[in-house]
Amino acid sequence: MRALLDTNIIIHREANRVINQDIGILFNWLDKLHYTKCVHPLTITELHRNINQDTVKTMQVKLTNYHLLKTVAPINDKVKQVNLAVDTEPNDVDDTNLLNEVFCDRVDLLISEDKKVHTKAEMLGIGDRVFRINSFLEKVIAENPEFVNYKVLAVKREYFGKINLQDSFFDSFRTDYPGFDKWYNGKAGDNEKAYVCYEAEVLKAFLYLKVETENENYSNIHPALSPKKRLKIGTLKVVSNGLRLGERFLKIVFDNARLYQVDEIYVTIFDFRPELLNLISLLEQFGFKHYGIKQSTAGEEKVYVRGFSKIANEQFPKLTFPWLSKTSDVYIIPIKPEYHTELFPDSILRTESPDNFIENQPHRNAISKSYISHSYNRNLKSGDIIVFYRSGGMYKGVATTIGIVENVMTNIKDLHELIQICKKRTVLSEKELQEYWEWKPNNRPFIINFLYAFSFKKRITLKQMLDENILPSMEAVKTINKMDRNSFAQLITLSGI
Repeated sequence: MRALLDTNIIIHREANRVINQDIGILFNWLDKLHYTKCVHPLTITELHRNINQDTVKTMQVKLTNYHLLKTVAPINDKVKQVNLAVDTEPNDVDDTNLLNEVFCDRVDLLISEDKKVHTKAEMLGIGDRVFRINSFLEKVIAENPEFVNYKVLAVKREYFGKINLQDSFFDSFRTDYPGFDKWYNGKAGDNEKAYVCYEAEVLKAFLYLKVETENENYSNIHPALSPKKRLKIGTLKVVSNGLRLGERFLKIVFDNARLYQVDEIYVTIFDFRPELLNLISLLEQFGFKHYGIKQSTAGEEKVYVRGFSKIANEQFPKLTFPWLSKTSDVYIIPIKPEYHTELFPDSILRTESPDNFIENQPHRNAISKSYISHSYNRNLKSGDIIVFYRSGGMYKGVATTIGIVENVMTNIKDLHELIQICKKRTVLSEKELQEYWEWKPNNRPFIINFLYAFSFKKRITLKQMLDENILPSMEAVKTINKMDRNSFAQLITLSGI
């Protein structure tokens, strides 16, 4: 991409005094996205008009960092019309010449702080290609979001350089990949980040993700991957410790795949150690398939690929997680406040402290969770959608979370079976499960096993849902109740996801 920079942008950047605080951020993004920073010959001429010759000489040296347009496009007839209609000063004519480069597609875009430039750009129909500093930053930040940050739990994004490379956690990488330390230090030097999780100050999990474009070279993968936008699981290790960290990190992968709107996710992995085989098994449960091999100096790795097109498998929702079916039933299910954030830490409310949910617990980390109920409505089935409602009344009761039903278990033989099914997937302790089991002997509880898919960006109160006719009455949130699909779509729109 070629970005033509107006004289006022060059002056902002190269002046001895900072005029615009965002100029450094702008140039950082131009470099990060590998834009060619172009200047027009008229900009050189304008800068040479400076009375102070020392300033001129300094600017000449600095301009060597830019790409000078050696030739310029002939003035287009439509651009001439705008020139005749609007331009009154010599500088106006120069600005129109810059716009002509955009209009004639010699450059991809123009960045200028000049108000008149933007007025003329709209007249020429190229307003979407002419930016102010702020509007350009808004565009590139929206198109290139940072990887997801998580407010709660022990999983955090951290700079490579702040993670102890000499930790024994990385020994297996050093064994498997010659030159691992050099690769790692390169990432540290580039200020790259990774997801990490510590348990009692001991590193237990590490995940590095990379977004790849259609131009990525896959010549070392056989058969070669076709051009697509992909999320690569670059480096992943989870120490097995019963805390379901593998699922937590896989949820991070899917969250970022959705954020970046990729077509596929893939990983290259060895299969000669038990922990690697366990990881492969988890990946396969969530739809990753063995695709081929990758040849490298480290040896022959297996390549696993997971399509990410918006298709939902109602019978086996893990295979297409987190996508929701367009035809399945939707239910709203209440959950008590004391259990809500324990089960859905990413759905934390502003009134709650993240510090209370940092400690790793299996039910917090798991994608696969369990909900126990005595409701008479037990007609849910695989692929159905659940809207979880944190109870609390008209103003404090809020819809926060979406789950996907895996299966419903209604014929539970005894307490022991209940505990075994729900182990590590529910907030409830064994004592609480026993209380649930014994509460209504003639109406034993049943279990909804579901996948935690999304947290709402905006919490929707019960009052809002009633005012918007999403729910027919307050009775709808007292137990498990079916929702209308159109009401669900309306709720999704309000929730910001």
